[in-house]
Amino acid sequence: MEDNVQRQRESISLTPMALGVENMGAEFLESLEEGRLPGSSDSSQQGGHAVERKPPWGWRGLHWALQGRPRPLFRWMGTALLCTAYAAFLLTACLLDFQRALALSIVTCVVLAFLAHSLLKKCLGPTLRECVTLQGHPHLRIWFNRALALAAVLALALWLGLDTSQRPEQLVSFAGICVLISILFACSKHHRAVSWRTVSWGLGLQFVLGLFIIRTEPGFIAFQWLGDQIRIFLSYAAAGSSFVFGEALVKATFAFQVLPIIVFFSCVMSVLYYLGLMQWVILKIAWLMQITMGTSATETLSVAGNIFVSQTEAPLLIQPYLADMTLSEIHVVMTGGYATIAGSLLGAYISFGVDASSLIAASVMAAPGALALSKLVYPEVEEAKIRSEEGVRLSYGDAQNLVEALSSGAATSVRVVANIAANLIAFLAVLAFINAALSWLGTLVDVPGLSFQGLSEYKRRRLAGAEEWIGARKQWISVRAETLATFALCGFANVSSIGIMLGGLSILYAPRGPEAACGGLLNRTLSSSSFEVYQCCRRAFQSTSLEFSPAARDNCCRFYNHTVCG
Repeated sequence: MEDNVQRQRESISLTPMALGVENMGAEFLESLEEGRLPGSSDSSQQGGHAVERKPPWGWRGLHWALQGRPRPLFRWMGTALLCTAYAAFLLTACLLDFQRALALSIVTCVVLAFLAHSLLKKCLGPTLRECVTLQGHPHLRIWFNRALALAAVLALALWLGLDTSQRPEQLVSFAGICVLISILFACSKHHRAVSWRTVSWGLGLQFVLGLFIIRTEPGFIAFQWLGDQIRIFLSYAAAGSSFVFGEALVKATFAFQVLPIIVFFSCVMSVLYYLGLMQWVILKIAWLMQITMGTSATETLSVAGNIFVSQTEAPLLIQPYLADMTLSEIHVVMTGGYATIAGSLLGAYISFGVDASSLIAASVMAAPGALALSKLVYPEVEEAKIRSEEGVRLSYGDAQNLVEALSSGAATSVRVVANIAANLIAFLAVLAFINAALSWLGTLVDVPGLSFQGLSEYKRRRLAGAEEWIGARKQWISVRAETLATFALCGFANVSSIGIMLGGLSILYAPRGPEAACGGLLNRTLSSSSFEVYQCCRRAFQSTSLEFSPAARDNCCRFYNHTVCG
């Protein structure tokens, strides 16, 4: 009897759940027919009064509780799964070969650092801002800024004294920078309104970037690696152009070899904008310049965007705010466009044989320098309406999906390709006439071959290991001169930008010795010469030490004539 009572109690207790499960399917269909989510609470009219639907219980109660939250919840779950999978992949790659996975590890650490900064800024932003800016202590902040400026000046003077002690001729370049800054200040629109914080920080950032890229081994290797990767990446454009025009035509014709690279790069940039990656990178670069130089958000974003896009595309990032920008901010937008090159032209220049790492470094270094010089020539005297980046929303384009982003990028590049082709026809024709005139004038004073053209030929001869002088004619220029010429020609720069860049690089540049060990190189059987062989042979001819054996000198005598060859 007790067993029967117990069974009845269990049946009574299970009846509501059983009924709920039994009616779940019918209620689900009813909810879909009514155009609402299952388990959603809405109000219905009964007898002229609104009756609120009460939250259901059981499984439907859980669904009701998560109403409006499934999408964020699933997004977080998907993000967590992707991050876990990526971490497992990175760990596996590092365990298999750490050197091979070093580049991916560095990129991951940089992204994590920025994400941590964003999280810290969101959680402790006001508190940290008060501590860093010394709010509430104006006198202490003034003295801190003065001490920081004095330390920077002393550090620069000490560095110049030590670094130029062996090469005092580089002080001429530093004097050139000072003269150019003085000229620009004399031509300034508002002399008393010049913000020397902006000018000093802009030139300082350019100087530090140049110091890192040119004078430190990690910076040189990093940008060399980045340039190599971009060159390899752009080589994939040959697959599309060979399919459309044929491999023979692509190899033989300049237009079918270089111009498709612009189409490919434009597609890639369009996809990066659609995904939001390019906006993220631009925001981070703009943030660094804004917190140091104290410029407004809109002008800084435009200059940062010019590193990657052209002078006509960068203003599109801030198009909704152009009407509210001050004259000084408009001047910055124009100067930034002339100081850097577009990403599409970057691909074209690399295809010409220009060093990719120098092009990338020039574009990055030009951004803070252009911002500083623009504020020197046209200082801010109005009140900027948007000071922080929180008030700016960057455009993500009109593409609705990834395929449309690819297509729109290709379509946009057609106008650019046509413009480049037309300009090449016009300018090369004019250049040929000018070169012919210069060559004729040069022959009148016994200087044959005088022209504006020839940098790529100089580089080709140097890499081939040709002698520096053949008679009275120089066959190639130094690596330093090549680098400076590349930096100067990178961009639609005005006179001030060219002068500052050349002057800064002249100070920073230090000659690098040959990478290969000369003794081991010259003791091998050499089938052809190279620039490294030329440098090592030059050292072997001038050296009297036992570092170079007679066999090494005999190897050099096969390629070069010298008095020791006999």
